[in-house]
Amino acid sequence: MWGQLIMAEKFTIDLIQEITRNDGSTYIDISNMMMNGRAELAAIRGLIKQVRIIQLNIPHSTAVTAYEKYLNEHFTIPAEDFDQWQEWLPEKGTASEKNYQAIIHENHVG
Repeated sequence: MWGQLIMAEKFTIDLIQEITRNDGSTYIDISNMMMNGRAELAAIRGLIKQVRIIQLNIPHSTAVTAYEKYLNEHFTIPAEDFDQWQEWLPEKGTASEKNYQAIIHENHVG
């Protein structure tokens, strides 16, 4: 499982990264440097195939602020002893997905 969770306080998203799953499929993850480090660790542990940063220091737009709120309400950065990878993706058809798509579009990704 996830083990002890850390960072109960709110976190700021500031980057866009591409995660490659073990099956070779990819997805765009909007998160922060701490989660990038966790993704690197997940790749080392074989939980995902790889991670690469696409864009650092994304502008803090209205969509980013709203999506950040969604992430803070639904996810917690795992402690270093995690043993499974959790994808931080919004549910289809929600306002959070619209914000996610807006961030992708604003940053010319995908």
